[in-house]
Amino acid sequence: MPAPQEHRPTRAASVTGPASRRPVILATFAVRIEPAAEWMAIESALEAGVELIVANLMRLQSPTSMILLEEDLEEVRRTAARAKGWGVSTELLMSMSGRRPAKALLRLARERDAGLVVFGPDRRRTGCRRYRRAARTVREGLDCLVWIADDD
Repeated sequence: MPAPQEHRPTRAASVTGPASRRPVILATFAVRIEPAAEWMAIESALEAGVELIVANLMRLQSPTSMILLEEDLEEVRRTAARAKGWGVSTELLMSMSGRRPAKALLRLARERDAGLVVFGPDRRRTGCRRYRRAARTVREGLDCLVWIADDD
């Protein structure tokens, strides 16, 4: 399989399918998205002909720390733009979620009746313990398909 950054999704014939299909959610927590997760979400949305929701769920933080995150936030915006460029109906959702962004992701997935949740924050920019705890919460808390980037 080609490296995620080299892979180019192919436009599926079902892109114009019914709007009632369950969306794909690509989630991160205020950091850029792993390339493999981006590829998985865009390719899945294309193949299924469903909407892609790029969800950036952030903890409430001080204004000073938010300035430091701007580079990562711009990368999340670029992910949404790339998906749109491939013809995927895409919604970019940025949300301040208090202390527990993983719980906010569970609520979002249930509210939107997600068919697939791709959990893909860049592990180099997310603390190891925090990442594992959030991945476990997402894996155990949803009844839809879940794909976790670099799942050990």
